[in-house]
Amino acid sequence: MAELVNLRTARKRAKRRADDQRAHAHRLAHGRPNQQRKLADAQQDKARRDLDRHRIDMGDGR
Repeated sequence: MAELVNLRTARKRAKRRADDQRAHAHRLAHGRPNQQRKLADAQQDKARRDLDRHRIDMGDGR
């Protein structure tokens, strides 16, 4: 005898599986790990500090 399958449950499982695959693809395409975000922010802050350090202060409000 064949195994009985609840079609509603099977459709829900298939939809969940498709949603998980799509979410995984989006995470790969758009997401960055927290460590990479912190590293990029730290690099930008350092570059900004280095640039400010080399700025010439004219003293007359410029």
